[in-house]
Amino acid sequence: MSGTTDVVVIGAGQAGLAISALLGRSGVGHVVLERGAVANSWRAERWDSLRLLTPNWMTRLPGLRYEGDDPDGFMTTDEVVDLLATYRRRIAAPVVTGVTVDSVVPRVGGFDVYAGWERWSSRAVVVATGAASTPRVPEVASELPDHLDHLTSLTYRNPDQLADGAVLVVGASASGVQIADELARSGREVVLSVGDHVRVPRRYRERDIHWWLDAIGALDERIEDTSDARRAMRSPSLQLVGGSPPRDLDTNTLSALGAGLVGRLVGVAGSHAQCAGSLPNMLTAADLKQTRLLDRIDDHVEQHDFASEVDPPVRPEPSRLDRIATTLDLRRFTTVLWATGYRRHHPWADPSLVGPDGAIIHDRGVGAAPGLFVLGEPFQRRRKSAFIDGVGRDAAELLPHLLAVLTRRGRRVVA
Repeated sequence: MSGTTDVVVIGAGQAGLAISALLGRSGVGHVVLERGAVANSWRAERWDSLRLLTPNWMTRLPGLRYEGDDPDGFMTTDEVVDLLATYRRRIAAPVVTGVTVDSVVPRVGGFDVYAGWERWSSRAVVVATGAASTPRVPEVASELPDHLDHLTSLTYRNPDQLADGAVLVVGASASGVQIADELARSGREVVLSVGDHVRVPRRYRERDIHWWLDAIGALDERIEDTSDARRAMRSPSLQLVGGSPPRDLDTNTLSALGAGLVGRLVGVAGSHAQCAGSLPNMLTAADLKQTRLLDRIDDHVEQHDFASEVDPPVRPEPSRLDRIATTLDLRRFTTVLWATGYRRHHPWADPSLVGPDGAIIHDRGVGAAPGLFVLGEPFQRRRKSAFIDGVGRDAAELLPHLLAVLTRRGRRVVA
């Protein structure tokens, strides 16, 4: 399998396949290396009931648009896997599966990519592994009592997987609220530890919230136009759930199911967890962010004069909080589930390619090392960069940079 090629793409998910499609159109020789099967993270690192947060009509990749009979539905993980496997065949992507990259080493004029006994030499490398591969578990986890089982949003599958007893879910973005919701509906006692989060309704004025985000241009907002790019990249995912019929999912939903709410987990004293007292402020901040977004949508409706085509504006109720608890008796819990996001982790990358946080050093996907590119990270170029609907646009903007590198390094590119 070893050999020489123009471009090595690492990862055969939506990002890797998107750039492969464009490289193929441009006549660029390349290989896509995948540690598992195509769409491996969708196959092996998602819980059973998960659905896409974006409606089916937003499933767009270079040369592919959703063509089914349920444009407003939400794909299951199995459906996403099938979609990407079909896409791989349609674009004839040169994917090599079951290959775990051990190291990427820069050299004069390109890179050597090692995987076991195999080596690929290339003029450029595209890292398309995504940002959801290594859970970010806070250091406080090591202070928790030994009787607790620990899971993450990558290792959780369904409620039957957990030991009997109460569950503490840490993190209130999309993964945290979805898992807490499923556990509470299964009859579990659930407490959700809530930090910074973004609350939105599933539907507003007769349209899905992503329809509105697309219409007002929010999903195409560019990283260079934000006042704080680093903060924008760390922005929590929206509190949403896909399914039929569409429904809201937020802290109010969970409270109505009997789930408890506490602030951020900040420490442990013996058998008790200490929680931040800032939960009311977090809920108020989420309500304010939601209000600003819905105001923006209403302004868009007025500016484009189509109020008669949508429902009148009905705002969600403010976040509710019955009581504030700053300590939790951990003796009544059996499981802690960490839904606290992900960290960049590229142990195979040469030290010269990564920053102190472990992330590949790049500017909007163009690596600091000539010939190195990154694709599919959150808010890499625009707000939807990590979405299936976003990687194609980002790939199209990276392609000229990539072709320029190949041309400089003596590759005659067929456009």
